[in-house]
Amino acid sequence: MIANPTQAQVPTLDMAYVRQQFPALSGDWVFFDNAGGSQTLQRVVDRISEYLLTSDVQLGASYAVSQLATERVAMGAQAVATLMNAADASEVVMGPSTTMLLRILSLCLSQTWSPGDEVIVTNLDHEANVGCWMDLQKQGIQVKVWKVNPQTLRLHLEDLEPLMTSRTRLVALTHTSNVVGTIHSVQDIARFVRDRGALTCVDGVAYAPHRLVDVQALEVDFYVYSFYKVYGPHYAVMYGKRDHWLAMPGINHFFISEDTIPYKFQPGNVNFELSYSMLGVCDYLSDMALRHYGSQAAPELRTQMVQAFDLIAQQEERLSDRLLSFLHTKPQVRVLGHATGDRAQRVPTISFVVDGVHSSTLPPQVDPHQIGIRYGDFYARRLIDDLGLSEQGGVVRVSMVHYNTLQEVDRLIQVLDHLL
Repeated sequence: MIANPTQAQVPTLDMAYVRQQFPALSGDWVFFDNAGGSQTLQRVVDRISEYLLTSDVQLGASYAVSQLATERVAMGAQAVATLMNAADASEVVMGPSTTMLLRILSLCLSQTWSPGDEVIVTNLDHEANVGCWMDLQKQGIQVKVWKVNPQTLRLHLEDLEPLMTSRTRLVALTHTSNVVGTIHSVQDIARFVRDRGALTCVDGVAYAPHRLVDVQALEVDFYVYSFYKVYGPHYAVMYGKRDHWLAMPGINHFFISEDTIPYKFQPGNVNFELSYSMLGVCDYLSDMALRHYGSQAAPELRTQMVQAFDLIAQQEERLSDRLLSFLHTKPQVRVLGHATGDRAQRVPTISFVVDGVHSSTLPPQVDPHQIGIRYGDFYARRLIDDLGLSEQGGVVRVSMVHYNTLQEVDRLIQVLDHLL
């Protein structure tokens, strides 16, 4: 893989080109609820249609259409492996949602543990990466909570260290909170945990739409995220190191061999057309790199993805800086997370609260302007409770992605300026 281009070498993202790839953006609405679900690429829809209209049969038969279907589903798995930089497509488990995949992992992995073994979760995570581990207490697994620093709203290793013992089996954490937006140094955490004999399970749902995931570089054991927040269908992926998948029992039919990965973790099999549609996300990232870098575009897909996400990060930093600069002019507004749009520190998921104002009252006043934002706890209820924000209705969240424009941010600022 080539090194990331410097900021000076990264071209400016062609917003007209980008927005043409998302049919929903041709309307009048501004979508600032992307952390709940991004808009879908036309290329993804085209792949779904192609599969359903020309190869909608069961896999594994000898006839030609079934062979085509089998090949297409395998291509989808390989596309996802490339997108995550998994060592092999067999390390990639796909399913209906991150929540379901984490539940499958907790059920299977815990069968290799004993009563008294320990899991550490955080109070920063979406409940998907908390509740499935908390439920293991019913079988004697001890669960500890690594709490976010209330001043920095970050997870600090000095707070994790006293929680770990020789019985710690897993540390479950988020790469980026879907409320706070701050990026954690997952590689450092994974090394820290591994040195103490435990595994890591990272929720990357709020990170993956904004930065390119590299599970090998991160040195994680398990990593999950949802495609419907990465410009694709309502579908999800869970990466795990091959040795881990082989070592734990599956959840499929009794006659499915224990060395049949990832199938032993995919009861009922994957969704065929949605798996194939992931080629559309890869096509988009490749085309973005080729169009913007020209002769400097990388020759191979994975490095084209690196270049595409450099473009994405640069655009998102502009968006974050524009909104954050405005919010900081309002003394009654408290912004959660990193104070600037620095792409190395945060993603453009920006949450705030207003002194003396219930968060539920703001989005309905923005709705008539055809701008979609949201309030609540966003399934990070433990965080909202611990920050004392539950009675205020949680936070107001503006979650942007690279297809949003500065003009759209200015539309929101104009509306908020009259409300705050």
